[in-house]
Amino acid sequence: MAIGHIETRLHINGEWVSGKNGKTFPTVNPATEEKIVDVHEADSQDVDLAVAAAQQAFPAWRDLSVFERAEKCLKLAELIDRDRNEIARLEASNMGIPVSAYLPCISGAIDGIKHATGLAHDIHGETSLNTPGFVTFTLRQPFGVCAAIIPWNVPIIMWCGKVIPCVVTGNTIVLKSSEKAPLTSLKLAALASEAGFPPGVINVLSGFGHSAGHALSSHMNVRKISFTGSTRAAKMVMEAAAKSNMKRVCVETGGKNPAIIFDDADLDKAAESVAASIQFNSGQICVSNSRIYVQKGVFSQFVDLFKPKFIDVAAGDPCVESTNFGPQVDKAQFDNILKLIDEAKTDGASLVSGGRRAKDKGFYIQPTIFVQVPKSANIMKTEVFGPVVAIQQFDTEEEVIEESNDTNYGLHGTVFTRDVSRAFRLVKAFEAGMITVNCSSEAGPYDMPFGGWKESGTGRENGRMGLESYYEVKSVTLKL
Repeated sequence: MAIGHIETRLHINGEWVSGKNGKTFPTVNPATEEKIVDVHEADSQDVDLAVAAAQQAFPAWRDLSVFERAEKCLKLAELIDRDRNEIARLEASNMGIPVSAYLPCISGAIDGIKHATGLAHDIHGETSLNTPGFVTFTLRQPFGVCAAIIPWNVPIIMWCGKVIPCVVTGNTIVLKSSEKAPLTSLKLAALASEAGFPPGVINVLSGFGHSAGHALSSHMNVRKISFTGSTRAAKMVMEAAAKSNMKRVCVETGGKNPAIIFDDADLDKAAESVAASIQFNSGQICVSNSRIYVQKGVFSQFVDLFKPKFIDVAAGDPCVESTNFGPQVDKAQFDNILKLIDEAKTDGASLVSGGRRAKDKGFYIQPTIFVQVPKSANIMKTEVFGPVVAIQQFDTEEEVIEESNDTNYGLHGTVFTRDVSRAFRLVKAFEAGMITVNCSSEAGPYDMPFGGWKESGTGRENGRMGLESYYEVKSVTLKL
C-alpha cells in the first residue's frame, strides 16, 4: 500500500532531525513481508537532546492554566479525528492490524483524550484542621520531564494514553515508540505540532530498547517513566530507574488471562465474547483470554459453540475493510508462536483446529485451539501473544480458582455465570488487576484504572488514579 509522505526522522524540540548516529532501520509490512520505509534510529545522544528540550519547555508549560493545556490536547483530538482513515491505513501497513479493528481504537483514543482533559480540572489536594493552631494541606505539582516507552500492538491507544495525561497535568515528555511500529507515533508527533504544542513539550523518538529505551530509563533528568511491553523488558526498565535517580515507574506487561465458564452461563454469549477477545488483533493484545476453563458438564457443548466463532475469520489485506483478521507483527513473532504450537503438541495437548501458517505470504497464523492441555505445558505458562487458546475443563469452583491463579501473571480475568454470589466470589478470588463478569476484555471501561498484579505490572494508568500519578504530592503545614 502506498502510504504517502510521512516523516521518518526524530521529533525533538518541535523539529524533525536525523539521528546523531546516522543509522536507520527498516519497517516491514507483515502482510506482504516487504519493506515500507527506513526510519531514523535514536541513541543516547538523541535522548539527551530530547530530555534537554523537554526540560527547557517545562517551566512555561507548567505555568499555563489547565484550560490552556487542555485546549491543545483537544485540538490534537480533532486532528486525529480528521486524519483517522490515514492513521488506520498507516497502522494496517506498519503492523498489520485491520482498519476495521483499528478505527474503533482511534475513536477510543479520542474519547480518552477528552476524558483526561476534563478530569484534569477536578484534581485537587487535601486540607486538614486536625492539628490545633495549624492549617495543613497538600499540593499536587507536575514532575517535570517524564518518559514513555510504548509497544507496537495498539500504538495510538498507548501514545495518547501516556502522552495526554502527562502533558495536561503540566509535565513534558519524551516518548520512544516500538521499532516494530514507529510510523503512527511520528504521525501523531506531527499532529501535536499542528495542534500548537510548544517545542519541547512532546518529543518522539524511534529506536530500540537496548539503546534509546535504556537511556531514557537511566536518565538522571527524567523524573517518571511509563512502560508497556514485556515483563523481561519491564524489569530492565525498573532496574535502570532504581539505579539512576529512583524515578517513578509505571509498568504494564503481559497476561495469561483466564476465562471461567460455569455450567449455568449463557454458553453462546460466553463463546462469542471470549472468541472476540482472542481474535482481536490476531491475539496480539495483553488482556486476551488465552486460557479458558469450562465446567465439566458443558465442556463439549462449549467447545462446539466456540470453535466456529473463533476460526471463522476473514484473513487478508488489513487495508481492506472486510478483513477482520491480520498477520502477526513480524517474522520473529510469527516464528515464536509456531514454535510454541509445536511444543504444545509435543507436551500432549490435543489440537482441535488450526496450528499452521494461514497464507503463503505474510505472517498469518490460523486461529488455533488446544484442549486438555497438561498443566505443565509451556503454553499454559507463557504469554503466546497470538491467536492460540487452550480450553480446559474443571469440576469445582475451588479447583478452577486455584488453576486460574497458578501463573506469574495477573492482568485480567473473567467469569461467566448467572449466579451473582458466585460471580462476586470469583471477582474477589482472582489475582488480577482487572476483572470482567459475563463479558470479556472487549469491554474495557475508559474511566477505570488499567494495570496488573504480580508480574503483569505495577502502577496504574487511565481514570483518576492514572491522572493523579503524573503529580508529585507536597504536604504543607501553616502555623496560625
